[in-house]
Amino acid sequence: MRIAEKLNAYGRLMRVDRPIGTYLVVWPMLWGLWIAGNGHPDASIVVLFLMGAFLMRSAGCVINDFADRKIDGRVERTRTRPLAAGEVRAREALLLFSGLGLSAFLLVLLMNRLTIELAFAALGLAVLYPFMKRFTNLPQVFLGVAFAWSIPMAFAAVSNHVPAIAWLLFAATVLWVVAYDTMYAMVDREDDLKIGVKSTAILFGKHDRLIIGLLQLAMAGLLIALGVMLELGVFYALGLLLAGGLGVYQQILIRQRERQACFQAFLNNHYLGMLIFLGLFFDYALDLTAG
Repeated sequence: MRIAEKLNAYGRLMRVDRPIGTYLVVWPMLWGLWIAGNGHPDASIVVLFLMGAFLMRSAGCVINDFADRKIDGRVERTRTRPLAAGEVRAREALLLFSGLGLSAFLLVLLMNRLTIELAFAALGLAVLYPFMKRFTNLPQVFLGVAFAWSIPMAFAAVSNHVPAIAWLLFAATVLWVVAYDTMYAMVDREDDLKIGVKSTAILFGKHDRLIIGLLQLAMAGLLIALGVMLELGVFYALGLLLAGGLGVYQQILIRQRERQACFQAFLNNHYLGMLIFLGLFFDYALDLTAG
């Protein structure tokens, strides 16, 4: 295989061509950074976290495909992935994962001790998550913890401690991830049942839409409580209101449980996360201007 083709395969293994996962990691991370920094986090920390989010999401995709390399070929949506299709060898994938993980850790070394300590847990979560679907019907909860871990890290990097408000935001993010990743799992439910892979979509069964809705409501409740505790204003409230509208739209999309519609509902969460961040951003910006 020519070098250009091999690099292309590595890029697809890292999902460079499908940045939705990076977006879904970045939005709650930015929520945490903006709240921890009272609307003006240090620019260098923001840049380091953005770089780290890309690297760790890419590393997570690589180790996920390594773990699933023997079953991806049996699932309609994943059969063309580089490892399943034989474009990349298992050893190459492990080396790529190690390089990405090491690069992310070198970035963390530029931060304080508490952030470095939390980074070890982040790496452990990234390694373990892909194997959870073999042992538990709740791999989406584990993914939620992995994605939300950037929040305590953000607070640690900005203020060198992790207050209670960080864990409230952490819990809201976990609920969000379980909701949208269940939508994602609904796409593969029939294939997963055949090959014995576990998911919340399978666990929830015919109650999947109801439980997703309850998760969305619980997330909204926690974010409203956070806004009250932080005395956030009209822009934050507007961001939550618009995000709630997208949550309703997602419920409409998944009502028939059609594969493509469920996938579209999953993708739509990029905009939901963005609206919440924009609400935070403009709320803090307005407060700083008034001050």
